[in-house]
Amino acid sequence: MGGEDHDDTKPAKSSITDLKIQNIAYGLFRAVDGPVTYFREKVVEPLQRRNTEKFYHRQFKRVPTIDQCEFDDAVCIFEADQQFFRDKQIDSNIVKFLRQRMIECITWEGPDSQHKCRKLQDEYETAATNWFIKYGDIRTHKGSIEAYMKQKHRLIWERQHPDIKLH
Repeated sequence: MGGEDHDDTKPAKSSITDLKIQNIAYGLFRAVDGPVTYFREKVVEPLQRRNTEKFYHRQFKRVPTIDQCEFDDAVCIFEADQQFFRDKQIDSNIVKFLRQRMIECITWEGPDSQHKCRKLQDEYETAATNWFIKYGDIRTHKGSIEAYMKQKHRLIWERQHPDIKLH
């Protein structure tokens, strides 16, 4: 009677909601994931727990400094120079990273950077001052002997002028 459609058929099931397809997909997932999970839990993780030594960067043992070396001991002087160059590279990178953080903070904060970035600026200034005290005015190819002499001259100057602060 009049334009009403009475369709008693049920809506078609979607293939995603079909329980059989879900069970098959889960079975395939377990077939692939099972051996991988088993291998990781039984082989990889115990090996990683056993190996606690960090191996992602090389660590050198500390060697005697130049003031502990004999005058004619070329090997000790060479090792002290290499240690000095490694320390200089590390300290230079620390200053570089602090400078980069300070610049990023100033850029990010904009006009408020004078207050919000004060701690980073102070850390950078301290690190740069300490770097210059230790490595400043030393030629690049010169090593631990020249740094030792610079330190000696600075200590002598500070002893002669106790009332003047350098930094």
